[in-house]
Amino acid sequence: PRPLPPPSAMLTSRGPALCTALRRAAPGGLASFHSSSRRCRAARVAVVLSGCGVYDGTEIHEASAVLVHLSRGGAEVHMYAPDVPQMHVIDHSKGQPAEAESRNVLVESARIARGKIASLAKLTTADHDAVIFPGGFGAAKNLSTFAVDGKDCKVNREVERVLKDFHKAGKPIGLCCISPVLAAKVLSGAEVTVGHEEEEGGKWPYAGTAGAIKELGAKHCVKEVTISFPAHVDTKNKVVTTPAFMCETALHHIFDGIGAMVKNVLKLTGK
Repeated sequence: PRPLPPPSAMLTSRGPALCTALRRAAPGGLASFHSSSRRCRAARVAVVLSGCGVYDGTEIHEASAVLVHLSRGGAEVHMYAPDVPQMHVIDHSKGQPAEAESRNVLVESARIARGKIASLAKLTTADHDAVIFPGGFGAAKNLSTFAVDGKDCKVNREVERVLKDFHKAGKPIGLCCISPVLAAKVLSGAEVTVGHEEEEGGKWPYAGTAGAIKELGAKHCVKEVTISFPAHVDTKNKVVTTPAFMCETALHHIFDGIGAMVKNVLKLTGK
């Protein structure tokens, strides 16, 4: 059989105009035209940690889930934490404060980040397309005073700056577990979820948080932690939230719910 002519000849024989249009669209040739999708810049996502350990810092499983799903989504990740002392240190084997012991939030967060972490003061919207806050009591103790002051809480100055800057820039913000209280406090009228509004026999032990969110002026949206209804997307404010460990449930449900939050955050970046 006769060999097929080269692709360039086939294009030319089918229409010089088409060939010219393709060359203009891809000055480097057809190879560059087909490889352009591979050169698209990945979404750059900042992850803000609050220590290391559920009762006095970042919930480690939540942080890991966030990082795994960001990796799977092809994101470029940078981690940050405020360079401040923790509110207190909890002995996680006893669930009680460790007297006369103090730790630094940035230093502790570096454990999760495998050392690759920077002070939150260096986080800028210009360098990132989105920001995500995992949960853990550190969000209510080190990033804010919510654990002590409830609706009258104050938010760490750098955390407040980051939330306002990303919101003003129209860049998505993801939060899970207890961390949606940060958005509720800082972003007026934001819609968030921490799950259900009743404890339901202990399944939702922190359901009272929903009431505090309403008192802060935010709208609380009841959501499940499971994959079917795992995240709430406030499209107006580009805030995405999921309950995570606000619910007593199997770990894989937590993981999947965080995955839905991450997926929606990446979708909102448009990358």
